[in-house]
Amino acid sequence: MSSRAEIRSPSHALPFWLSLGTVPLAVIEARYGGWTLILLPTYAWWLVTFLDQILGRNEDQPDVETPESELTWYRAITMVWFPIQAAVVYGTIWYVTRSAHLNGFEIVALMFGVGVISGTIGIVYAHELMHQKNRLERWLGDLLLASVLYSHFRTEHLLVHHLWVGTPRDAVSARYNEGFHRFFWRVLFECPGSAWKAEALMLRRAGRPLWHRSNPFWRYAALQVLALIAAFAVGGWMGVGLFALQAFFAIWQLELTNYVEHYGLTREYRGEGRYEHVMPRHSWNADHTASNWLLINLQRHSDHHYKPDRRFPLLQTYDADEAPQLPFGYPGMTALAMIPPLWRRRMNPRVRAWRRKYYPEISDWTEYNRGATPLPRGSY
Repeated sequence: MSSRAEIRSPSHALPFWLSLGTVPLAVIEARYGGWTLILLPTYAWWLVTFLDQILGRNEDQPDVETPESELTWYRAITMVWFPIQAAVVYGTIWYVTRSAHLNGFEIVALMFGVGVISGTIGIVYAHELMHQKNRLERWLGDLLLASVLYSHFRTEHLLVHHLWVGTPRDAVSARYNEGFHRFFWRVLFECPGSAWKAEALMLRRAGRPLWHRSNPFWRYAALQVLALIAAFAVGGWMGVGLFALQAFFAIWQLELTNYVEHYGLTREYRGEGRYEHVMPRHSWNADHTASNWLLINLQRHSDHHYKPDRRFPLLQTYDADEAPQLPFGYPGMTALAMIPPLWRRRMNPRVRAWRRKYYPEISDWTEYNRGATPLPRGSY
């Protein structure tokens, strides 16, 4: 277990600032194009995966009683990230729309790299921020999500995913044998409506109409419109197109992560619209060192579902007897997910072993595989 003195040390927090290494790489890619356009994905995916193999796993269990006042250096990276990301996104748009040295392919590749910053890092930080009680942090999370035109993710994640993970009500619980590409388009179409229904239910229970000012969709729309107006102001209609392109790449990376986190893991249906409680076994875990630095411990996912508002430096890990483990960190696993036959070959046997271990009494998984078990009671 990490001592409280170790946790509050700036040097202990420093590896979680690994994300700052992406900023100079974005500048180099925009300036030089060509082969440099591989720098951002190489840094965020392959270098981190390589470091995971060298550094191994981190099974340290931080002291969960550490007060928030001693986590300043960890919180700081998530709180300064929005202005950093905004500078990268809008600065890149400004530069590209005023330069002539990049061809069309290079521009798309550059915006893909920017999407690595706003998706692999920015949305992960937004996820951390939106779970906190602090009003400023929640607003920073909203701003980060607006910068990728995916504001409804906050509602979908907090009011749907955390309540109904592993059931058919949760669109982002990837089904067994469902390839990522099918999953991606399914959640793109299902999640906005799902989030709207969740907010409508909350408003109805509070006796408020849909158009009440407390409906966060008004805020979501306003922030996204402002983000697009800023892109137009910086780069005209081409700037809007470039902004939308980086947002698409960022969303694609978010949903790759969502796909990996719960693939094939379902909660047992108990009849009459009731499902078992969420347990550590309903999330895939990866305690690989370097990828958890970059992704601020997102891969300690079972503990996040157990304590959603627990700050990332205090998240606990689980051994293989308590929760299923991934063979690689998320960067390596998401790359594998892009090739469904390889993904199934690697992950389907693990899902079947998980089922035998935790649910030996279930002999027919057909309805679970199709996401066709009844919707949970109270989910609408």
